[in-house]
Amino acid sequence: MSPHTSTVPDLIGSGVRILFVGVNPSLSAVATQAPFGRRGNRFYPAMYRAGILDRNIDASRGMRQVDREYLLWRGIGITSLVRRATGQANELRPEELIQGRQALARLVCTVDPSVVAVLGITAFRIAFEDRSAELGRQPHDVCQTPLWVLPNPSGRNLRATLDDIAEAFREVAVAAGMDVLPAFPR
Repeated sequence: MSPHTSTVPDLIGSGVRILFVGVNPSLSAVATQAPFGRRGNRFYPAMYRAGILDRNIDASRGMRQVDREYLLWRGIGITSLVRRATGQANELRPEELIQGRQALARLVCTVDPSVVAVLGITAFRIAFEDRSAELGRQPHDVCQTPLWVLPNPSGRNLRATLDDIAEAFREVAVAAGMDVLPAFPR
């Protein structure tokens, strides 16, 4: 990794079933070069609890190659609306989020996932210029791909519990036609 790297590369392979779209990388994710690598982020625990993964992934010290390959094999893609890392998502300017939406549309047309899942309602409302948007399936698609908004898995999002996030992730996985394991018991 270059000492000047200020973003996290996408994790996208062929056969993407769910393209998870984070708001932007955290500074700790950049340091570890792992998407959702900040300690306390509930992204991987929620996927495990939802039955999308058969094991929890700890990316807080970087992601192992075997975990990257496993995510790709499961049809999981990961990208961000905004490439620029910040300490908090509220440091982003609205125009960055809107430009991110435009870049996301181009990516979705190229990758052709089964479902796009944006993680975070506040960023979604700004990026998609839809102040009335709610969590769940959206009435419009991106490049003819179903679009969902799910709770942000950041540990800073106190409005959503791990179970809430896992339930939303599972609903999207089923909509994407993924085989899911039995949900982790509550």
